[in-house]
Amino acid sequence: MGSDDSSGSSVCLPKYLEHLSGDGKAIGVLTSGGDAQGMNAAVRAVVRTGIYVGAKVYFVYEGYQGLMEGGSNIVEAKWENVSSILQIGGTIIGSARCNAFRSREGRLKAAYNLVRLGITNLCVIGGDGSLTGANIFRKEWNGLLEELAQNGQIEKDEVHKHSYLNVVGMVGSIDNDFCGTDMTIGTDSALHRIIEVVDAIMTTAQSHQRTFVLEVMGRHCGYLALVSALACGADWVFLPESPPEDGWEESMCLKLSENRAHKKRLNIIIVAEGAIDSQNQPISSEKIKELVVNQLGFDTRVTILGHVQRGGTPSAFDRILASRMGVEAVIALLEGDPETPACVVSLRGNQAVRLPLVECVQMTQAVQKAMDERNFHEAVRLRGRSFEGNLKTYKRLAIKQHDDKITKSNCNVAIINVGAPAAGMNAAVRSAVRVGIADGHKMFAIYDGFDGFAKGQIKEFSWEDVGGWTGQGGSILGTKRTLPGKHLEKIAEQIRSHSINALLIVGGFEAYLGLLELAAAREKHEAFCIPMVMVPATVSNNVPGSDFSIGADTALNTITDTCDRIKQSASGTKRRVFIIETMGGYCGYLANMSGLAAGADAAYIFEEPFDIRDLQSNVGHLREKMKTTIQRGLILRNESCSVNYTTDFICQLYSEEGKGVFDCRKNVLGHMQQGGAPSPFDRNFGTKISARAMEWITEKLKGSQGTGKKFVDDDSICVLGISKRDLLFQPVEQLKKEADFEHRIPKKQWWLKLRPLMKILAKYKTSYDVSDSGKLEPLHPNQGTSDGEPAAI
Repeated sequence: MGSDDSSGSSVCLPKYLEHLSGDGKAIGVLTSGGDAQGMNAAVRAVVRTGIYVGAKVYFVYEGYQGLMEGGSNIVEAKWENVSSILQIGGTIIGSARCNAFRSREGRLKAAYNLVRLGITNLCVIGGDGSLTGANIFRKEWNGLLEELAQNGQIEKDEVHKHSYLNVVGMVGSIDNDFCGTDMTIGTDSALHRIIEVVDAIMTTAQSHQRTFVLEVMGRHCGYLALVSALACGADWVFLPESPPEDGWEESMCLKLSENRAHKKRLNIIIVAEGAIDSQNQPISSEKIKELVVNQLGFDTRVTILGHVQRGGTPSAFDRILASRMGVEAVIALLEGDPETPACVVSLRGNQAVRLPLVECVQMTQAVQKAMDERNFHEAVRLRGRSFEGNLKTYKRLAIKQHDDKITKSNCNVAIINVGAPAAGMNAAVRSAVRVGIADGHKMFAIYDGFDGFAKGQIKEFSWEDVGGWTGQGGSILGTKRTLPGKHLEKIAEQIRSHSINALLIVGGFEAYLGLLELAAAREKHEAFCIPMVMVPATVSNNVPGSDFSIGADTALNTITDTCDRIKQSASGTKRRVFIIETMGGYCGYLANMSGLAAGADAAYIFEEPFDIRDLQSNVGHLREKMKTTIQRGLILRNESCSVNYTTDFICQLYSEEGKGVFDCRKNVLGHMQQGGAPSPFDRNFGTKISARAMEWITEKLKGSQGTGKKFVDDDSICVLGISKRDLLFQPVEQLKKEADFEHRIPKKQWWLKLRPLMKILAKYKTSYDVSDSGKLEPLHPNQGTSDGEPAAI
């Protein structure tokens, strides 16, 4: 937003970005191949980080085409050139597919245009083809310069002066088809577009009892189709990597007819555009429609989403991902030397890493080779654990086994929602119910939290009872903040009377406190000596033991969208500063991350104390900013960041100090952050983490079956959460030392490391920890977190 000048407390970190001087260096940034939402955020981060460290940064317009043509296609970028582009889809510097760059002659022209401007660092944002071209260019660089010198186009000393080209790639592709990274820039936004359409279609389909066939992008990769099928509970999905078994036509029609028999009013079938059968023959959306109409006579419609998936504003996830990748790319370029191989900046879990570009491209190409050879099992494995885990989970949840094929466990498992509602809770409950039934358990749902538990508001759930739950916001079961301490006797009685053998809790900090109380009550109440596991679900993202919680991504998108609208509302009103208050209790996650996603000038949070001098400094920066062409400002404030520096106080302070330069408006977002349909990420995350929790419960129950074993050990009452790159079950007792109970936050929070990024991109002098950077990590054939779910940025 604007020049995004900012200020705040200095962050003392062990290694400083300032030490990576860009003085005398020039960086070229280009976008190539198909466009993807979030590319502009990446361009912005490269430009601003490059300028921040003293380098010159150049826009290369129209991708490799502009690199070859030179002239007005390669222009030095200024700080203000990338203002107000975070919320714009596509790429402001243009993209083009260029066959001419594949020839040496084309690369010779490109080398001349770069050397003329002294550009020896290239940041390429694109797919595997674009990155492959960049690597070839890097390898040929010295030879190209020598040829230019021989032709008299450049001086001979320039060959030595610019002897090597550093290349760093960022993967911009909505298909998520690049091996080595959990998520590519644009994928999450494309999923948002798909899910928006699916949610809209569901309402009309239910009105008419229709079957809808949706075709989504993915000529060679079925990620979009698979995750959107998982996120909306689709009845069938067709992928290039995992063709249906022979006889799929009959199986699919049987599934659809069974749905109709169970009074289900709609069927959703999702098809990747590159879907094939086991003989490598294409399966088109029209073919599926004809099959359903001819075999079942169902009213069937086809919707081909096409380029809608590439359009629209980027999601908060993509903005933050691209911003992090852009900063990391510049650091990688500054640290590069002649021996440094081309690398690609990737995401693993919630960490930015560098991987060898050549190996990533080779593995990506190996997937296609496996598919061509009809080795589909290998193709799925090469896609990584994320893809493999999604496929496994989808199959478990979409297709119900007949009762006579399920081995009964004779165990009863209960599910309860505790705390404030969070988008994605219903997806988690649906997943747990269906996985539990598939594992042979009887599944019980508890209404209205621990209050309802004590009153016996418990109902057995069937497979069909949770149909259509993934896209529903809030908590269908109802949820309360009440802790179990007051009702221990009654809850223990309900556990006995319903013969409950295990408990799954979906909730926030109250759920964690509730588990601690249940653990402490085991000595007095034998009924609580059962396996218990908690799945974090809260918009505040403040549960100890997990880097991320269900619902936080949806809230983050709500805040970011609101900031976009507020900025747009000011387009006709010059010189205005907006103060936005976010939820989160004492946890500043939402304020900090939405500040990064929306391009805020400052974000005030409890975890980083501030005083009147910081406020004065920020006002001073905004006054200076308003004197330039940029005349809007954005400040985010976490609701509990300070007792005295309230939103009203900050607004009044800014209004007084900004008199004659800018005026000030405030907006308290309130409970709208807890509402709305869950984002694709929260649907997928809730589904998969809850499925994993049920698998843990099943493992515990199997080990005790028939023995009458009572669970009293610490590791039988756990929190399941993401930690860096892994899903971990951690005993609640063990997590006590990691929690700040007074403020209801973890003592250590990973996202605080990203705080300097917002300040750097807002032109505020701060330090940034790059101690984890600089190492080229090995590429493993099976990337991803323990179950393949990428953590939130």
